[in-house]
Amino acid sequence: MTIEERKIQVKQAAQKLVLENRETLSVSGVKDVESFSETVVNLDTNMGRLAVKGENLKINKLNVDTGDLSLIGKINAMEFVKGAKRAKGNFIEHLFK
Repeated sequence: MTIEERKIQVKQAAQKLVLENRETLSVSGVKDVESFSETVVNLDTNMGRLAVKGENLKINKLNVDTGDLSLIGKINAMEFVKGAKRAKGNFIEHLFK
């Protein structure tokens, strides 16, 4: 499956956000992880850009084929961001800088 085919498949899927005890967040419909740190994770989802803010955030699971992501840590806020500029490159490129 090419990246473009995966993006089309993810766009068609419904999005689900599940927050458990402010410690585990499961997100479906993730197209790309734009940036991440221990305090902010920026995601490009099929419903727009999503910023997750918190403390000690870690990406627990990421399935690029299905668009599912799991974060752990203390989650303080989730916000869909309008008009946010996309960072150049992608998640993998940022890992190897």
